[in-house]
Amino acid sequence: MTGSNASSTYCVAVKRDFVARHFLFGGDWGSENQLHSHHYQVEVCLEGSELDQHGYLVDIVDIENCINGLVDHYRDRDLNDLPEFKGLNPSIERLSSFFLEAFWRHLSSSNVQAITIKLWENEIAWASCRREKV
Repeated sequence: MTGSNASSTYCVAVKRDFVARHFLFGGDWGSENQLHSHHYQVEVCLEGSELDQHGYLVDIVDIENCINGLVDHYRDRDLNDLPEFKGLNPSIERLSSFFLEAFWRHLSSSNVQAITIKLWENEIAWASCRREKV
């Protein structure tokens, strides 16, 4: 906004889907206690107030490369068998936090001030995890 002190926050997001299996333990959740599949959808949203010299917050191709690698890690797997879930319920909350941690490790853009991972396990149920740069 010309002539004002208002600042903008930009968000760029990429969404992918994958199928993975899991089961929950430690409680009585009916069929969720048995091995079953979900058709997950994951969305990564990067936020920041500064664009680069090309007018990008982050190049979408870079986001796609990172999210594709993460989705490939989980696709068609039994989440309970993965080391990151050892002894932990593979809830969508935890899975979204693992996506977030991996994304922060692979992100090279200094423009990003926050990342939100939103993960659906079906059409009506989702969880998200958000972190701001400190």
